[in-house]
Amino acid sequence: MVKDEPLDRGTPAEIRRREGERLLGALDGWTVVALDRAGRAIDSEGLAALVGRLEEVPPQRTAFVIGGAEGLDAAVLERAAERLALGAITLPHQLARVVAAEQLYRALAIRAGLPYHR
Repeated sequence: MVKDEPLDRGTPAEIRRREGERLLGALDGWTVVALDRAGRAIDSEGLAALVGRLEEVPPQRTAFVIGGAEGLDAAVLERAAERLALGAITLPHQLARVVAAEQLYRALAIRAGLPYHR
C-alpha cells in the first residue's frame, strides 16, 4: 500500500502525479489491474475468471490498484493490463478498498467452489 498524498499539497493533477510516481515505483514486476470508475464493468464470475487467467500468466504477481481521493494518474492507468470499475457510483477510496477486498475474496471463493458466493 502506498500512503495517500495530502490533499492540501497542490492541485488534483499534482497530487495524482506524486501518488502515481510512488505507485509505479512499487509495481515493478507486477501485473497491474487499475480500479477506476471509467474502467470495464465486471461481475463476480467475470472477476473470478480474470483472476484465474492472471494466475496463469507470468509474472503471476498481480496488484489491484485504487487511487487516492483524486483518483489514479494517467501513467498508472496506462501501465495497467486491465482497468475495471467497481460500479457506476463513485466510492470514497477507503470504501473502495473494502469493496475490492471483498470482491477478490468472493472471486477466490468462486474459483475454489466454496459456498460463500451463494
